[in-house]
Amino acid sequence: MNNEPERQEVIKESSMLMQKEMIAANYEKLTSAPETGQKVAATYVPGNLNELIMCFDMLNNLPEINAIQNGMRKKSGAMIQDAEKMGHSEDVCTYVKADIGNMAKGAIAPNGKPMPVPDLLLLSYTGCFTFLKWFELLRDQYGCRTAMLHVPYEGDGVITKNARDYVVKQLKEEIIPTFEEVSGVKFDIDRLRENLKNSAKAEDDFVWVLESAKNKPSPIDAYFGGVYYVGPIFTAFRGTQDAVDYYKILRGEIEARIANGQGPITPEGEMKEEKYRLVVEGPPNWTSFRDFWKMFYDEGAVVVSSTYTKVGGVYDYDNFRHDPQNPLESLADYCLGCYTNRNLPMRVDMIEQAMEDYQADGLLINSIKSCNSFSAGQLMMMREIESRTGKPAAFIETDLVDPRYFSPANVKNRLESYFQMIDQKRGGSSPSRAA
Repeated sequence: MNNEPERQEVIKESSMLMQKEMIAANYEKLTSAPETGQKVAATYVPGNLNELIMCFDMLNNLPEINAIQNGMRKKSGAMIQDAEKMGHSEDVCTYVKADIGNMAKGAIAPNGKPMPVPDLLLLSYTGCFTFLKWFELLRDQYGCRTAMLHVPYEGDGVITKNARDYVVKQLKEEIIPTFEEVSGVKFDIDRLRENLKNSAKAEDDFVWVLESAKNKPSPIDAYFGGVYYVGPIFTAFRGTQDAVDYYKILRGEIEARIANGQGPITPEGEMKEEKYRLVVEGPPNWTSFRDFWKMFYDEGAVVVSSTYTKVGGVYDYDNFRHDPQNPLESLADYCLGCYTNRNLPMRVDMIEQAMEDYQADGLLINSIKSCNSFSAGQLMMMREIESRTGKPAAFIETDLVDPRYFSPANVKNRLESYFQMIDQKRGGSSPSRAA
């Protein structure tokens, strides 16, 4: 007998339904690749060179996205435990273990069909050392061709000409020739330019969506809602007409909400009252995503800016756009500029700027147990932001896709204490808490 309370059907807008259809169609293409003969490349979200991959008529499979999908479908826990039984440490990134555990069970996609063996592994991001090891595991598992694009870390906080030239040289001499050989398709730079034109169009609307949170009330939640908004721009759709169309529809929906003075759409409908405006650092928890979000909107807390919406490209802070006039240089700058490839002082500056631009009441850090790329230095970042802005900051801990490290009671208690801190900083209790 199931004693769990019946859950309300999730409210979905036209853009969300469109994105769902796009994702389903992409998984259908991927799982049909053995029959259609279409070649498949596997890569990661940060440093994702989708515009280049499409030049060779190849499909893009992203292991992170597969892990997230299994997390949201509450299947990742068993996969992670299977990976640990195989010898993978408890402290290893749970994206990796969810992926390894899924492979051990036949690498089943969300549509219930087996994922194809990739024809090429492309690692084009080095801001996370774990990604390098994950890449090695995939190579050992599949025995397929590999291509490594080494992207220097931005230790000084700027993209230097030497770093850009170094990445472009690799693209010309290593990456593109490997793609040509694996795919059998000759590289056409004009085709890349066309894909980059689509990217730039989508990026313009995407940035407009993120910056719409400067309105009061904010028409979006830039963290929980933001994970849907970043989907097409971060994954297998950037550079496509579908992505351009998606962001046009999304922008229209948000323009209507602004005109009507409406807040974000949550899984339970429109959020009626905005009490707290937050900036959030760190990825969300996926295994309890809806419950996690509910802890915020039940309190009237809206995330107006998040660093997570920058992991697949920083478009809104320094106005980066893919440039069809300088295609290879543009790809290089994109890879170099990913959020976790930037040094900590720059990341602190970005958060401070967001606190000011979006008139946030405070900073919340969701520290991910198994993600060193995000969690390293976060306490320092928190203290620095408190010192610079005078706004309260708080620290909670969860994980990406391991349900063992999400404690609803602990998270809820910490959030409630944090909102009380904000109330006190304002000089009094909120009406809801004073009642």
